[in-house]
Amino acid sequence: MPLKNPYGDFEITDPQALRALAHPVRLAVLGHLQRHGPATATQLSPHVGATPSVVSWHLRHLASFGLVTDWDGATNRRERWWQAAAKGFRFNLPDDADGQNAARQLQGEMFAQSAELPQQWLLHDEPQLDTAWRRAAGMANTRIMLSAEEMQQLKDDVEALIARYVQRPEAEAPAGARGVRLLQYVLPEPDGDEQTEA
Repeated sequence: MPLKNPYGDFEITDPQALRALAHPVRLAVLGHLQRHGPATATQLSPHVGATPSVVSWHLRHLASFGLVTDWDGATNRRERWWQAAAKGFRFNLPDDADGQNAARQLQGEMFAQSAELPQQWLLHDEPQLDTAWRRAAGMANTRIMLSAEEMQQLKDDVEALIARYVQRPEAEAPAGARGVRLLQYVLPEPDGDEQTEA
């Protein structure tokens, strides 16, 4: 498993792995393990909307691509415990049409699952926060003119800035720290004359 990026994310290169992760239950299972730590299929079941046996099948499928692994820290050996292989994952757009199609499927599922997060945060989480946390939260919708190279450099710069927080062990976070979700979309607009590539 290559972890050559600043976040230590799992890097997916296999189109079959992209397609496998595009399944809503698998993506939800992996996301829950990354956010909350090791769990069994039974524990994951109510959070991902599937029965424990279905969740178990999806976990084994994710494991076949190295995205999840057995967790050996469990004291109860009667159930199989799973953990995410890394805190996050990433993928680049493959060169071939099959890989690009698989990447688009995964992007679509990721967009679908994250689409409701801001609204759910506003309705349920934000009212529970004190004023300092509510003021520190926020969003922006900014349009800038960039070349493809500049856009890549901007993404690299943002990643380098955030990496120290991503890599810091939770035990080393300062008092009062809490989990914070960063949703990043980098969505270039097509030119009016630009044709969609087949």
